[in-house]
Amino acid sequence: MTRLFNDPAAFADEALEGFVAAHRRWVRPVAGGVVRAAPTPPGQVAVVIGGGSGHYPAFSGLVGPGLAHGAAVGNVFASPSARQIRTVAQNAQAGGGVVLMYGNYAGDVLHFGQAAEQLTAEGVETVCVAVTDDVSSADAAEADKRRGIAGDLPVFKAAAAAAEAGRPLAEVVATARRANARTRSFGIAFSGCTLPGADHPLFTVDEGRMAVGLGIHGEPGIGERDVPSADEAAGLLVATLLAELPEDVERARGSRAAVILNGLGSVKYEELFVVYRRVAQLLAEAGVEVVEPDVGELVTSFDMAGVSLTLCWLDEDLEALWTAGADTPAYRKGRLDTAPDAPAHTDASGPAAGTARTAGPAAATDASRAVAATAVAALKAVRDTVDEHAEELGRIDAVAGDGDHGIGMRRGSEAAHRAAAEAAGADAGAGTTVAAAADAWADRAGGTSGALWGVLLHAVGTALGDTERPTARAVADGVTEASAAVRRLGKAEVGDKTMVDVLVPFAETLAGATAAGEDLATAWDRAATAAEQAAKATADLVPRMGRARPHAERSLGTPDAGAHSLALIVRAVHGVLTTH
Repeated sequence: MTRLFNDPAAFADEALEGFVAAHRRWVRPVAGGVVRAAPTPPGQVAVVIGGGSGHYPAFSGLVGPGLAHGAAVGNVFASPSARQIRTVAQNAQAGGGVVLMYGNYAGDVLHFGQAAEQLTAEGVETVCVAVTDDVSSADAAEADKRRGIAGDLPVFKAAAAAAEAGRPLAEVVATARRANARTRSFGIAFSGCTLPGADHPLFTVDEGRMAVGLGIHGEPGIGERDVPSADEAAGLLVATLLAELPEDVERARGSRAAVILNGLGSVKYEELFVVYRRVAQLLAEAGVEVVEPDVGELVTSFDMAGVSLTLCWLDEDLEALWTAGADTPAYRKGRLDTAPDAPAHTDASGPAAGTARTAGPAAATDASRAVAATAVAALKAVRDTVDEHAEELGRIDAVAGDGDHGIGMRRGSEAAHRAAAEAAGADAGAGTTVAAAADAWADRAGGTSGALWGVLLHAVGTALGDTERPTARAVADGVTEASAAVRRLGKAEVGDKTMVDVLVPFAETLAGATAAGEDLATAWDRAATAAEQAAKATADLVPRMGRARPHAERSLGTPDAGAHSLALIVRAVHGVLTTH
């Protein structure tokens, strides 16, 4: 368990602050993460990596010459927001374009994708590359759905070394994708991890048993087996990966591979070496020549007791990139032509990590300011409701996911209410107030739900505007657009077992009731009832998207956490509408 922390909600920010204080030779802080202490050479492609906290040395520890130019760092097991990613990339880029790289998790895909669109619109050519190395999370025929785990490292390094060599953006991207296509990982664990402030791990296995085929966010394994000896564990790891060779890798003797035996948090180095001893023997027997292996903690999951094995099958070019020099706080290899320069100063070049720049309020009418006050009251009710049910939401999410939905929703709703109150206190109108809440929710919550709630609130804020007192029909139109926007961004539809299963009937019912002439409170009550019924019905579905998809059958009989939280929230908002 995590023993040393202050406020659990501040853990990720404080950890990043301490990391920067300890490693100013390599990094400097910017809003949302870190970039290299020395500027990126003009015209060089910037490789920006990122994801949630809790995986050190990924991601901040991999920033430095020969590896990443910057890292966007989210809350614990939650992706950074699009705004945070964009800020890191803006500070890292030097005119050669940007490659955004991350593990293939829904929240990361959403936030990094949004950031790439925004950067490209600003004139910074940006391409995303998601790492998909975990063979246990999807069949080979659906490799694009696989998670990114410890295979992040060789893929990140291939791209970064290519950028360091001066290759143009298109070549760096092609190199990264080739490395990803040749990388496979598989993991086992003996216990789950415990988040800061939590009193129990995200998953457990019975004494004498181990989980097999697991991710790095506290998700349970795909299955369980009896705890093996070290040699038996090595045999399972090697056999699983050799059973699926990339199409362009010859099965004949003489194949070459970068090999990583990765500790997930609490397996000691000596244990790893005992396992690697047998891994090396088995690979040699299979005719695999190992190139500069790494054994240690490289992509962790807090205090999870587990290990994973990664094979990156090398061609001549990838081998040169894998063996190229790197000098970062947590990963060093070979020699570099230049060493990182110490920063000229130690002050942050932007706001502290996790904060955001906000614009002043737009001109607003008194009517809109009155609506802003109602919006603040509604967001307070949302915050209180989420806080009351956070543990329940976490338990529901842990059935087939990683159990952090309650934590993320609490962070997001608290930040949204605080930002809205500050905006309304500065005489902002309803639209600006809700937009401030949207940005704050996305920034603090991160993850899939952070992205979707940010989009949802932005759509509602746009409908409210800053000048008029909106009609019930206008509010319903905003909710309808929010439903469409969430589906566009998240790619989910009704039946996928997500919040969409509740948002769509809620929006449709609200639109129909207001079109029939019902006042907003009455129409909202009717729509909230439809939402509650839809949330309960998700218990009969199996997930087709997100982290719960690999454990789909486990979730039967349990409602979707995102759907359930949305139903709770719209009912809480109804209570505000009846009194405002």
